[in-house]
Amino acid sequence: MTTSADLVGDTNVISRAEAVRGAVAAASGEIESTRRLPPALLDKLHEAGLFRLLLPRSSNGIETDPMTFFHVIETIARADASTAWCLSQAGGCAMSAAYLDLPVAHAIFGNDPRAVLAWGPGPKVTAIECDGGYRVTGVWAFASGGRHATWLGAHCPITQADGTPRLDANGLPQERTMLVRTEDVQWTDIWNTVGLRGTASDQFALNDYFVRADHSITREFDQECRENGALYRMGSGTCYQVGFAGVACGIARGALDSFVDVARNKVVRGGKSPLRDNAVVQSNLAQAEVNLRAARGFVLQSMADVWKTLSAGNLITVEQRVTIRMAATHAIHKAREAVDFAYNAAGATAIFENHPLERRFRDIHTVTQQLQGRLSHFETVGAWMLGVEADLTFV
Repeated sequence: MTTSADLVGDTNVISRAEAVRGAVAAASGEIESTRRLPPALLDKLHEAGLFRLLLPRSSNGIETDPMTFFHVIETIARADASTAWCLSQAGGCAMSAAYLDLPVAHAIFGNDPRAVLAWGPGPKVTAIECDGGYRVTGVWAFASGGRHATWLGAHCPITQADGTPRLDANGLPQERTMLVRTEDVQWTDIWNTVGLRGTASDQFALNDYFVRADHSITREFDQECRENGALYRMGSGTCYQVGFAGVACGIARGALDSFVDVARNKVVRGGKSPLRDNAVVQSNLAQAEVNLRAARGFVLQSMADVWKTLSAGNLITVEQRVTIRMAATHAIHKAREAVDFAYNAAGATAIFENHPLERRFRDIHTVTQQLQGRLSHFETVGAWMLGVEADLTFV
């Protein structure tokens, strides 16, 4: 039976996140207006080691467990969603060190205490095999945290020197992620969005840029991995699911807390008593609270169960991956429902830019528009449960 201690994980790391939460909240206005994490806040996040949560210990990382990762991300998201999103993204990217030769991992991550890797997709990109590596050309976007990153990852299908695609053992196009220094790319500012503005998830480009072979990785967790820790017996995709569910739950927690403050004092126009005295508000608040707690509990309990098998030396199974996918997507949407309740029930109070519910409303609806919030994930889970052929790319 899983205990509450199993679900909490590394309390030292969580306490560090709690200690920096005030600074994150204080910087939230600047984050929103500049669409960047400010240097002073980045200093505090690095000092707390929050960019190194999923980095292997062999590269001077923390290598924490996924439940702790969830708690840290959720804690930061209560103060600012963009900061939490950047930390979650950087956490998954840092797992790349487990697939690199140790000297390369040290050069990129271990020897630089402020190392951050960011990446994003690119629909029309290529990496052509050449002597010692690849010639890389393309444009990549949605590189969350890229503006404060030291390295970037460019996901590419591999093309052989004769121009034909390199295929894997299953006959599918082989893909690798090329790691390049941030200063070697060309940036384009595209991040004018509804929410998560501070992630600066901009676009970067490379043109016939040479990448050494040992600076490329496959993101398949059961290939090329040299780390033996439990964390690396599952892919970064699972940790992304847990982390971004933490972002959503943190946004919702902050929204419900903010709404309680509003409801205790606000008397609606034409009303005679505060919102807190309204029976419908009371009932809906309770239901939003229980749905949020149940959803986050499903994520944490499911991940704790998986962690037991990983810690025993096993690889994550497809069934376990499906469970985490289901739990994470469910949590994101229950969090969105909680924020929608708080925003709607607060009335016109919540529509002003300086009100915390306004930003949380925009941020949660940006989260649900991202890959992790796709409702089609439930179709994938249901198809798998029914024995129908399912695309498990994002499971």
